[in-house]
Amino acid sequence: MIRDTLNRLVDVVTDRNRAVLVVMLLLTAGVAGGITQLQMQGSAQTDSDAFGDTQVAQKADYMSRHYGGEENRTANTTRSSVYVRTDGGNVLSKDSLVASLRYQRAVRDNESVAGALAGDGVLGVSNVVGKRAAGDPSAGLDAQIRALDGLSDREVRQLVADSLAEGSAALQLVPDSYEPGTASAESRRMVFEFETADGATNRAPAPPADAQRALYEAAQERSEAGYFTTGDHAAASYYRQQNADTAELILPAALLFILAVLGFAYRDLADVVVGFVGVVVSVLWMFGILGWLSIPAGMTAIIGPVLITGLSIDYGLHVFMRYREQRGADEGVRRPMGRALSSVGVAFVLVTVTAGVGFLANITSPMGVIRQLGVGITLGVVSALVVFTTLVPALKVSVDGLLERVGFDRRKPALGKGRYLRPVLGAGVAAARKAAPVVIVLAVVAGAGGAVAWTDIDRQAYQTSSDVAEWKTELPGPLAWEATDDPYYRHQQYVEDAYQSADRNRRMTMILVEGEVTDPAALDRVAAGVEDANGRDAVFERGGGAAVVSPLSVMRSVAATDREFAETLRAADTDGDGVPERDVEAVYAALYDAAPERASQVLERRGGEFRSLRVLVPVEQGLEVDDRAEAMHGIAATVEAGEALTATPVGQATFANAELGQMADGIVRTMLLALGVIGIVLAISYRLTEGSATLGALTVVPIGLVIGLVLGGMYLSGTPVTFVTALLMSLIVGLGVDYNIHVSDRFAQELDRGHAPVAALRNAVTGTGGALLGSTLTSGGAFGTLLLHVSPQIRAFGMLVVLGLSLSFVVSVFVFPSMLLIWARRVGASSLVEADSPGGTPSD
Repeated sequence: MIRDTLNRLVDVVTDRNRAVLVVMLLLTAGVAGGITQLQMQGSAQTDSDAFGDTQVAQKADYMSRHYGGEENRTANTTRSSVYVRTDGGNVLSKDSLVASLRYQRAVRDNESVAGALAGDGVLGVSNVVGKRAAGDPSAGLDAQIRALDGLSDREVRQLVADSLAEGSAALQLVPDSYEPGTASAESRRMVFEFETADGATNRAPAPPADAQRALYEAAQERSEAGYFTTGDHAAASYYRQQNADTAELILPAALLFILAVLGFAYRDLADVVVGFVGVVVSVLWMFGILGWLSIPAGMTAIIGPVLITGLSIDYGLHVFMRYREQRGADEGVRRPMGRALSSVGVAFVLVTVTAGVGFLANITSPMGVIRQLGVGITLGVVSALVVFTTLVPALKVSVDGLLERVGFDRRKPALGKGRYLRPVLGAGVAAARKAAPVVIVLAVVAGAGGAVAWTDIDRQAYQTSSDVAEWKTELPGPLAWEATDDPYYRHQQYVEDAYQSADRNRRMTMILVEGEVTDPAALDRVAAGVEDANGRDAVFERGGGAAVVSPLSVMRSVAATDREFAETLRAADTDGDGVPERDVEAVYAALYDAAPERASQVLERRGGEFRSLRVLVPVEQGLEVDDRAEAMHGIAATVEAGEALTATPVGQATFANAELGQMADGIVRTMLLALGVIGIVLAISYRLTEGSATLGALTVVPIGLVIGLVLGGMYLSGTPVTFVTALLMSLIVGLGVDYNIHVSDRFAQELDRGHAPVAALRNAVTGTGGALLGSTLTSGGAFGTLLLHVSPQIRAFGMLVVLGLSLSFVVSVFVFPSMLLIWARRVGASSLVEADSPGGTPSD
């Protein structure tokens, strides 16, 4: 029934090719019109509950509800920084500070800035010193300017030294290299705090775009004085250069490689052109449908064209190569194309359905942008199916008919049938014939080894290095990448190296300690954790020590100014080490009575009971996220030593690692789910089309091997598991199942024609295998050019896809034949698989 319906559609395409061309061109114009409605910006929003079940997320939510402190009061604000830097100069001079106050006054005149500022809005060294000079903590900008103008340079230097003394909160506004209590620095920053929009759900919302633009433009006007920002507007020129380098290096290299391989595969200019028309139309359809359905493009705009180009080339190769196989010496164009479409049509439908299942598995992702990618790619796959079963065959029939009428011979040999490739592609069949069980066992062992390597693959939440390798800058002519000397890049690198983040949640890791926190042993463990923190490179230090905030540090600070609490603490500290050994609960209560706001930052009191305590550790920003996370977990482990306490580090790095771990575990479940669904779909489909559900189920088995081998390849190549690679691993299922379907479908067709298993395998692998080789070379080569990119995320993505495509081809051509041969001999219908049948084709 399925094949009968397909054959009727094929007859329409081949017999009425001109009408099909007109209809498809009109339809393409209508669908492509949706591109004008396309929303390019995808949602990066994470579902509110997506990572809510990680321990880190749960503890973060717990602390936001039960602790006081700046990080909770500023949950509805976001910050943007403006920097002042003068090489060899002093940005703490009177003139420099006054100039910054005037800069602030200028940007406050902008309605976008003034309307978005939260409270006082700006924190800078100039403001701290200006308010001291005015003698009024609430003095406005004009009053600060007048006060500083009225002081001598010496008086201003003294105010600066006092304002930036050891322990001052204003030290976050100067670089880490600044010596507290001095009046000289090479740079400083002003932090503008803005209200976030109502209902904002992103964990790190950006400041208002108009306000950022105003800060940037005002800084640009003062760039000669060393003013700069590092926001989106400042980054625009840098990313334009990166995009230009990508367009000049990656795209030409990919296009040249694709054209070279297609030229080798087709050895025919007309077929290359017709195939590319189909590729372009498929991509246009994908974006057009996204536009009409109002689905944001997001990552689909970057990854979609490459994936759909690869899949479209694959479809084209199968159509054209099967057409070449089918065309006899005295035949015209229409009938061979009809037989070719009929023979590959079912495989195309199955490839589309199963690839769609693999891609749509991403709708389980907690990230909106990845869900949109899954939907977008699936629409692209469906578009490619429609285009390459209607427009492309009709265009091929029309072009070949026209060229033959003017005297060109359009008969071409299929790739894989030549004397060089045929024995190479047939090696898997030869191995299957001689030792199929051995081949399968070796493949399973290799796949299992890769799966075992999953736990040892390096996991990096983010790959941040984007330095351009020297060899990439020395490529000839326009292919050379520009060295990273863009002002934005230099400024960004300087800020990362010289400053702690202005965002408290990024520069601090909170360690939540739960359990018997009123036991004196708990504070001993906290003291041990603080000592551990002081010895770690990942903990930020200034003035020879780390400013770790803990119940002990708050107690000492309060005791220094509150005599009554000092007496309570001294009475509880029996050995004089600064850690209470008795009456700990009473000490906690006295601390709350003496300094409730400060106590609420480190102690949780509910219903008169002390439930937990926390330690705030300053984090060194110049290290990799994973190094920071490892250090914070180490400090927590020191605090947690013993059975009475649990300690959970909560910070940007531990958030990222926890989410990556959950995502990596989740992607395994997603791939298993996708494999299960694909297996059911193929079993039902093959039962309806070929009469064998087991053949359909068998077709999905090699994908499990491919996944294991890809994991092994990632381990050997040093490709880490990141947010990008973890989320896109399910694409391997969607890409790799294509190869196996084409081989098993062709094998079933050859058996139906009466060929014995070995002969059927040989015909399937050398015929279909040639198209698979061309597809692997073109798609793999296109993605391989991504390895030239400076972004480690893009390189990792390219490596993942190259591994997936290459290994899918190897398994389908050199391992899968052994599985098919054993299936045919032990499970397949005896009327079709009797190797020595007198009426069948000899097996060799």
